[in-house]
Amino acid sequence: MRSDHFRHHALPVLTIVIAILAAWYVGAYVLNASFQRDLDRRGNVTSTPIEFLAKTMAQPKPILPAPHQVAQNLFENTFLRKVTSNRSLLYHAWVTLSSTALGFAMGTALGIAIAIGIVHVTTLDRSLMPWIIASQTVPVLAIAPMVIVVLGAINITGLLPKALISTYLSFFPVTVGMVKGLRSPDRIHLDLIRTYHAGALQTLLKLRLPASIPFLFASMKVAIAASLVGAIVAELPTGAAAGIGSKLLAGAYYSQTIDIWAALIAGSVLAALLVTLVGLAARMVDRMMGAKPEGKPA
Repeated sequence: MRSDHFRHHALPVLTIVIAILAAWYVGAYVLNASFQRDLDRRGNVTSTPIEFLAKTMAQPKPILPAPHQVAQNLFENTFLRKVTSNRSLLYHAWVTLSSTALGFAMGTALGIAIAIGIVHVTTLDRSLMPWIIASQTVPVLAIAPMVIVVLGAINITGLLPKALISTYLSFFPVTVGMVKGLRSPDRIHLDLIRTYHAGALQTLLKLRLPASIPFLFASMKVAIAASLVGAIVAELPTGAAAGIGSKLLAGAYYSQTIDIWAALIAGSVLAALLVTLVGLAARMVDRMMGAKPEGKPA
């Protein structure tokens, strides 16, 4: 059983990771080699191929840092720094997570409310849904500065403006998923519940909402990742002193490419953890609703 699990699950993932690391190292050598040749030429240094390769992987400000440089930076700024330190990635991740969580909560609530309105009001379906879809064609990089400036003009700063950007990105997948979920019950089930003289509210609570749960959590996985992206983007025009976005800005300003990549990896890990939490919540809700665990007979 363990060998089958490794062969079918762990081995494919491990193979992809190794391939990515190999391509990353090759890319680091190719992009950093030109600058290293200039350094050797200026210093009248003749390096063996092995020494030259080692130098391209150890530059303090490389064009593309090697994986081990990013891993070392991540380890130092995650485990060797105080959580309250401005250089701690945990501190910056917590700042970004705060606006992400608030924006995700507001986006989910807004998406569910809009979806319920669209399903029950034909006018909203025909008039509001096209505008919701069109809203996502506007780049968030264009919207974020406008939202920050407008709210700043009325003295609304801090967490809320960043959370609103997260809300803007996260409500759309929830809306689309919930509309699909609320409309998922079969016609025969709708006819059956009407024979019991159920009203619109009872139909929503006892049939449509339970049927939409799988669609809701699937869309929430997309929404939580989009919410994190929105929080990071919102930190860029504000010139925030903390957050993953601020780490990216500082790294770009001082040409600290290793810090930039470490912040990107930290953001990716945070997104993966958030999606995993949503997945765990989905399993808990499924079991509460009577679903059988995977792999067990019904």
